[in-house]
Amino acid sequence: MPPVPTDFSRLFNLGEACLWFVIALLLLFRPPPRLAVTAWRWWLPLAFAVFGLSDLIESGTGAWWHPWWLLVMKAACVLAFLLAWRAQRAR
Repeated sequence: MPPVPTDFSRLFNLGEACLWFVIALLLLFRPPPRLAVTAWRWWLPLAFAVFGLSDLIESGTGAWWHPWWLLVMKAACVLAFLLAWRAQRAR
């Protein structure tokens, strides 16, 4: 059973979500030059927005691993970040 979220953890997760949404918007309107001509131009901002959404959900559940699909969502976003980083380094 996941822990009950405290006020601090809830506020921290909401702040994190705002950060990820801001990064998503920045990447959407100012993509890295090496990724601007690839599909990552759209996938990377989407991954950051979904990561922000996962933090909004986490602020309510109090745990990043509960429910199970929240962990899968976060892992998929981290995988997307790593793949985009690899694509950027390869260009």
